[in-house]
Amino acid sequence: MTTNIGCDCGRSQGTLYCPVEVSSTEKNLLAELRYQLNSLMMRLEELQRENDRLMSRISKCQCSEAKEEEHVAFSSAKSEGICQSMQQDSELSISEANINTSHSNDQSEVSSKEHKHSVHVETLSNCLSVEQAKPPGQYIATHEYARRYVALKITYFGQRFHGFASEAQMEPTVESEIFKALERTKLLIGTRKNSHYSRCGRTDKGVSATGQVISLYLRSNGKEIGRGEEINYAMVLNRVLPKDIRVVGSAPISSEFSARFSCLRREYMYFFWRGTMDISVMQKASQKFIGEHDFRNFCKMDALNVHNYRRHITEFAISPCNKWSNDDNLWAITIKGSAFLWHQVRCMLSVLFMIGEGFESPDIIDFLLDINKAPRKPQYNMAPELPLMLHCCEFQDVNFICSPDARRNLQEHFTNELRNYLLQAAIMEEALHCLQTIGVEETSMEHRKKKKGHISLMLRPTEPSYEERRAKWAMKAAYSRPNF
Repeated sequence: MTTNIGCDCGRSQGTLYCPVEVSSTEKNLLAELRYQLNSLMMRLEELQRENDRLMSRISKCQCSEAKEEEHVAFSSAKSEGICQSMQQDSELSISEANINTSHSNDQSEVSSKEHKHSVHVETLSNCLSVEQAKPPGQYIATHEYARRYVALKITYFGQRFHGFASEAQMEPTVESEIFKALERTKLLIGTRKNSHYSRCGRTDKGVSATGQVISLYLRSNGKEIGRGEEINYAMVLNRVLPKDIRVVGSAPISSEFSARFSCLRREYMYFFWRGTMDISVMQKASQKFIGEHDFRNFCKMDALNVHNYRRHITEFAISPCNKWSNDDNLWAITIKGSAFLWHQVRCMLSVLFMIGEGFESPDIIDFLLDINKAPRKPQYNMAPELPLMLHCCEFQDVNFICSPDARRNLQEHFTNELRNYLLQAAIMEEALHCLQTIGVEETSMEHRKKKKGHISLMLRPTEPSYEERRAKWAMKAAYSRPNF
């Protein structure tokens, strides 16, 4: 059986319509090819819809290579004219007799597109898996905003904080409040872990600072330094920080900078009331700390993580402040050094106050600095934390700046806080004055509480030495090691 079909192969040249006889076998073959071509057309449409969907998601992906694959796959599918060429009239041309060749070419082309699409999907899935691995919270993709490595200078009053660092799982800490503000203002790029964060010092619970420095990547206007206006980090953060924490300056820095390891000198200040202490003796004794020494007997030892206890003190000064209370003068101690051990400042001052009170000889400092004579630290209490302050941290070629508006707001804020403290001091003075109007019951001297006698540091119980602590840790590690 044969049938006649039209051929339009000559229409473009103005030739006449010519009938062609096709057998039933060829007709079945043409129907099968038509079905396969329709299937390929539907597959191409599915790929195009999938590319449209992935384009909206890949714009949030940091992988530029995936974006290029997306663009190539989408452009190829969009520009391909095969979809339109496959939809013809019901009449088939004689060229369909050779459709098997063109079909194989189209199928290879579609296979190539499917391969590109599979690569594209695989790349995108890798990017999405990285995004899903990040912990929840305020996250700003790095490709959406420009970023800059910045050092922030921070002032805080530590009375209500459990130290600066937030690693001890105690809240609140100064560090945790700073990161809450960074997330709230959307200045944080990514998470703390990938922000290249570092801090200059770890102050203890209750310790304040006027010169703490941290460094990390923050959102930026993306303009070159000195050209255009950068984000006013102090103004933005101080709007949301608690009143006892303030950013007082910022500085652009290089990516090699570390707030901890790039610091040249750290300076601490400690305020105290003179009382009955001999300042001249204290000043002479304090000079024994200057220089490089092993301060393991003047710190809280961390034998597991710290193995070098030598530190260099460059300055140790004791000077009066222009403040009085009940004929007692306020004094300040300034200590400068390249780095300090855990609780080192408070331990040094505790021994120095014992010397000022006359309880210890200045030679006790020489004794404790000689680890051959004193391999174990005697037990003694540290100086109180409230009067201690991290005054400043010095760096090379780092110039902190503060805008006029931010400086004016800071001055107003600190002035108001000072006035509030003065009001509280006035209330305390009035409470002391009221005590004078109340009679005192006379008691015999026998019922008065006796002051505890001082025990010499050389006679006190001692803590384990560094070597003993290390041996203990090694023994624990040996017992906890599984036996095979």
